[in-house]
Amino acid sequence: MNSPHDSFAAFAIPTPLGAPLPKPQVFDNVALERADRKLRLAVAFRIFARFGLAEGIAGHITVRDPEFHDRFWVNRYAQHFSSIHPDDLILVDEAGGLHHGEGPVNAAAMAIHAGIHATLPHVTAAAHTHTTHGRAFSARTRELAPINQEACLFYDDHVLFRGDVLVLGAEEGRRIAQSMGHKRAAVLLNHGLLTVGSSVDAAAYRFLAMERCAQVQLLAEAAGPLEVLSDAEAREVFRLLGSDYVAWLGYQGLYEQVLREHPELTSAR
Repeated sequence: MNSPHDSFAAFAIPTPLGAPLPKPQVFDNVALERADRKLRLAVAFRIFARFGLAEGIAGHITVRDPEFHDRFWVNRYAQHFSSIHPDDLILVDEAGGLHHGEGPVNAAAMAIHAGIHATLPHVTAAAHTHTTHGRAFSARTRELAPINQEACLFYDDHVLFRGDVLVLGAEEGRRIAQSMGHKRAAVLLNHGLLTVGSSVDAAAYRFLAMERCAQVQLLAEAAGPLEVLSDAEAREVFRLLGSDYVAWLGYQGLYEQVLREHPELTSAR
């Protein structure tokens, strides 16, 4: 399930020198694909913890199940991101029913992610946690400005959303999803950042990039007026680097590093 953004003919991928670029694995076995998605989700939590993006009981990343599309895998409530293993993940449906795993699930995770997965069938994964710079950035009503290459990844591809600060209402996720449409990121005002993608890798990498872009813009704004790229320049950078594939590609080094350092992630408990 790819985002319609990735079907745009205008997208292009910079051609590397030497060997061809790697590509995501395509599965013909649903059990293997489920195991891969769960592994990548667990690794995403480990990466977020490594970057200091865990904030107590807040925060969740989800991935849609490859067989039951109305169900998604999510982290157990209050388990620190740095300790999450694929076997810890919980499978829930969009109505809140539990289908696999044990332990409580964050009510906010259900409110946000169930609505997103139910409303946006092209979204495979979604990420949201309470980061330092994301929360600071969301305290003012403005979008990320195209002030550098990385910020252009979000050019005309994110929204501002004003909703509940403590998200518990079942309809809040649907409202977020409806405001996003086919855009792949949101600044939740007075709350933080949220990203989606056609894979865990794309959603997670986009979140890491968005948090860093928020940090850079806050620093730049503190120093003085911003020098913003033109619409044409920003649009061209987005055309070359804005696809979910490029986000997936940017994530692979982090993913492989975590697997090397934590081989237990690939073994059942």
